[in-house]
Amino acid sequence: MALNVKPLSDRVLIEPVAAETQTASGIIIPDTAKEKPQKGIVVAVGNGKKDHDMTVKVGDTVLYGKYAGTELKFEGKDYLIMREEEIFAII
Repeated sequence: MALNVKPLSDRVLIEPVAAETQTASGIIIPDTAKEKPQKGIVVAVGNGKKDHDMTVKVGDTVLYGKYAGTELKFEGKDYLIMREEEIFAII
């Protein structure tokens, strides 16, 4: 599904991946104890700055900081918009 959102400059729109609901050993994590996800899928990418091309592409799975970006809700879904420099890695 294509979004009507086009980030400006070096910003990236990310859809966070849902947080884990169960540990590897089988313990179910309650909603109050879940951590904010630090992994997401790139949904839209800006054009970059004048002397810097964008490294990430739409569809990349990325890791970012726990408090990186700005949360926004669009068409009932949660997204994060952040600068490319706040992304740690493409996985």
